[in-house]
Amino acid sequence: MEKNNVLPKIPSQREISSFRTKLLRWFNKNERKYPWRDTSDPFRILIAEMMLRRTRADQVKHVYEQLFLEYPDIESLTDAEDEKIEKILYPLGLKWRTQAFSLVAKEIKVKYGSRVPETRDKLRKLPGVGEYVAGAVLSIGYGKKEWMVDSNIVRVFRRYFGVGTSREGRRDKHVIEMAKLYVNCNDPRKANLAILDFSALICASRNPVCKECPIKMECRC
Repeated sequence: MEKNNVLPKIPSQREISSFRTKLLRWFNKNERKYPWRDTSDPFRILIAEMMLRRTRADQVKHVYEQLFLEYPDIESLTDAEDEKIEKILYPLGLKWRTQAFSLVAKEIKVKYGSRVPETRDKLRKLPGVGEYVAGAVLSIGYGKKEWMVDSNIVRVFRRYFGVGTSREGRRDKHVIEMAKLYVNCNDPRKANLAILDFSALICASRNPVCKECPIKMECRC
C-alpha cells in the first residue's frame, strides 16, 4: 500500500482525537474486567500480553491468576522449574511460552535489576517480545504515549476511516502513524484499552455489532 515511501493520506489529529473521544465515552460504560488490568506492575502486564498472543482473554484469565499465585514476582518466576511453569500454562497451548517466560524473567533480573525496561528498543530485545507487546507494556504499564498495533486495531482503523492497508496491515507505516496520533493523549493506557475492547465487543472480525456501534454514523465501512 505504500509506494516510493510515500504514506497514504491519513486522518488528521483532529479527526483521530474525535474518534478517540467517542471510543473513550463508550469504554467508560463497557470496559472488560481482567486481573491484569487491576495492576500497575509492568512485569505482570508483560506476562499477560505474552499469554494473550493468539489466545482469547477469557482463556488467559485463570492461567494468569494461577501463575502469579504460585510465582508472585520476577525472582520467584526466575527460580521456577520449567516443568511447573509448563503445567500451569498447558491450557493455553503453544509450548514456546514456557521457555519464553523463564528467559524473559531471567534477563530482566540480570540485565535490568528486576525492573522492566521503559524503552521500546530494550523491550523488543527481550525473549518473546515484539512491537505490540512492547507498546502494551509502555502504554498500559508505564502510562507512556506509545503506540500499539495488532490485527484488531488495523481492522477498526480500516473500517472507520476507510484507509487502505496491506493484507496484514500491522507493519504499514501509515497505520503505525495513525496509532501514534491516536495514543497522543492524556491517558494513553485508557485509550489503548478502549480500542482493544471496542474491537472485541463491537467491531469484531466476524459479525460486527453495527447496530450497537456508537460511531456507526461516521464509519466508512
